[in-house]
Amino acid sequence: MSDTNKPVGDATKVVVAGRRPEWTQGIVSPPVWRASTILYDSVGHLRESATRDTHHRLFYGRKGTPTQWSLADALTSLEPGAQGTFLYCSGVAAIAAALLSVLSPGDELLLVDSAYDPTRGMAGGLLKRFGITTRYYDPMIGAGIADLIGENTRAIFMESPGSLSFEVQDVPAIVAAAKARGVTTLLDNTWATPLFFPAIERGVDLTILAGTKYVVGHSDVMLGSVTAAPVYFKKLRETSFQLGQVASPDDCWLGSRGLRTMAVRLAQHQSSALTIARWLQSRPEVAQVLHPALPDCPGHDLFVRDFKGSSGLFSFVLNGGDEASRAALIDTLQLFGIGYSWGGFESLAIPADPQRHRTVTKREAAGPMVRLQIGLEDPADLIADLEAGLAAFVAARA
Repeated sequence: MSDTNKPVGDATKVVVAGRRPEWTQGIVSPPVWRASTILYDSVGHLRESATRDTHHRLFYGRKGTPTQWSLADALTSLEPGAQGTFLYCSGVAAIAAALLSVLSPGDELLLVDSAYDPTRGMAGGLLKRFGITTRYYDPMIGAGIADLIGENTRAIFMESPGSLSFEVQDVPAIVAAAKARGVTTLLDNTWATPLFFPAIERGVDLTILAGTKYVVGHSDVMLGSVTAAPVYFKKLRETSFQLGQVASPDDCWLGSRGLRTMAVRLAQHQSSALTIARWLQSRPEVAQVLHPALPDCPGHDLFVRDFKGSSGLFSFVLNGGDEASRAALIDTLQLFGIGYSWGGFESLAIPADPQRHRTVTKREAAGPMVRLQIGLEDPADLIADLEAGLAAFVAARA
């Protein structure tokens, strides 16, 4: 079995994509090609190689080997209409490269107010130092984004849903407004992945994944990717090379291995998370469940319209309580680890405080918020664990 150009479903794509015969050489999975120096037959061969496009050609280790090309090619195949993908050592590195490939000193970035905190930190730090200004916008603004596009606006950054408060953005409306003004659109699509939201097909120019999450799926690799529409790939690639960005072939191999099971893992994450989210909705200790597939979540109608499915990450708001009672809930859990990141096989729980990371919008809530990553454990066991945690919350709240 090898890479195919025939139309196939997403579950098939994640299995066969990127497995070109010249990269696998008969092996089921592309092996790990580690390299820094590439040797040439002669000075003439070396000089001639320097004049050719190095895309999918051995030139120097920083330009990649078949191990990296295989994963990048597979991710590109999941995005109809994309030209190519570049890989990075983390999701944050991918965000930085994507932004720097389209922004210059004097430009303005419109950044969604619900963005991942490191993205906000980048806007107020690195981009600001480079003379790039940032304005934040309400995640529910939709077509109203047109009123914010100014003379110096060059890019709009989206994250849908937001990874703490889970507002679903009207990506098609924002893309339409941006295209009418010649503005670039970027989307952090880590939550949905291209399996549940094919961003390039929907008109997004650059789509970003923290491959650390669902692509890898095992909580043991840092990895990022940016997939680009045709007009943007060359600039993305040039910027990434100039920044010296390269993902380790060993990490890319692990990313490729994880990708082969991503469709079946996402299906289980989706099923278990919905089961648990609906159970939480029934609990008197819970004031609100913020899961895009549930009607109470801001932008639920957009989720129904635009997404093919939901993943395993969501939040819930407690009915009253404080920091101490929330901590009692989380500390009581036995099957949920306490730690950052998500998308792996294990369940996680952390305190979430989106109000600390807001500039133009405020979130009024009935109590503290908890974010859950629902892993691959039996959902009945996770519910029993959460039930014990909620009992501890009630005891501490009293």
